[in-house]
Amino acid sequence: MTLELDRRQRAMLAEMNIQVWSPEAPSFPVPSGRVREADAPVPAPPASAGAASQAPVGRSPSAAAAAGPRPGATLQPRPSGIETMDWDSLQAAVAGCFACKLCTSRKNTVFGVGQPPAAPGDAPRVDWLVVGEAPGENEDLRGEPFVGQAGKLLDKMLQAIGQDRRRNVYIANALKCRPPGNRNPEPEELAQCEPYLRRQVELLRPRVILAMGRFAVQALLASTEPIGRLRGRVHQYQGVPLVVTYHPAYLLRSPGEKAKAWADLCLAMAAVARPG
Repeated sequence: MTLELDRRQRAMLAEMNIQVWSPEAPSFPVPSGRVREADAPVPAPPASAGAASQAPVGRSPSAAAAAGPRPGATLQPRPSGIETMDWDSLQAAVAGCFACKLCTSRKNTVFGVGQPPAAPGDAPRVDWLVVGEAPGENEDLRGEPFVGQAGKLLDKMLQAIGQDRRRNVYIANALKCRPPGNRNPEPEELAQCEPYLRRQVELLRPRVILAMGRFAVQALLASTEPIGRLRGRVHQYQGVPLVVTYHPAYLLRSPGEKAKAWADLCLAMAAVARPG
């Protein structure tokens, strides 16, 4: 597949340190093991009387009220009726979830960020849904996904295809709470969050899902196949085209793979462009 690039897109690719490449461009080995974001700390926004108005899109007052670790929290069943919740109710359910042990160490739940809803209770109307793995330290502090160095690279990737995290895009994680020390998510933790993610997809109705990282892939496709074997073709999740690609944190550590990630973005763009 080829893609005609304008000057702006070429400039954004340059910022990603990607040279305009041909299919003959050399490939690079994919290191084994999970790569999670490990960024320099991002300062939290200063507290002020107007802090609520500065909260990231996607966080509700109930989410703010639920912020902070709860070492003595008692685990409770996941809320019932998730499959019928509207957007605001789903946010509140995530913010108040105590279904797994991650609730005892989190500072904030991380519901997502992106295009604002048109009306209270409605989900945003977007073409793109980006799903990452799990919040890191910075995301836990801010209550927003992809806010560190990997987030900056994701923003450049979106800009290279004419998109923006605050417009026509929604960004979420497979896991809504940070695992302590950025350890790997455990299967039961992903299982507890899966109904929330499924309902987000149902309400958002995106035209394409970009699954970034192997734990996002596990949550969405229930597959443990390596990303290298799953990328390069269009999958389906609840009838929505899904494209698998590498997590931006992995790309920061393995910049030789950025050309493959660009090819994945082109594949996702083609899926969005298809009628229907």
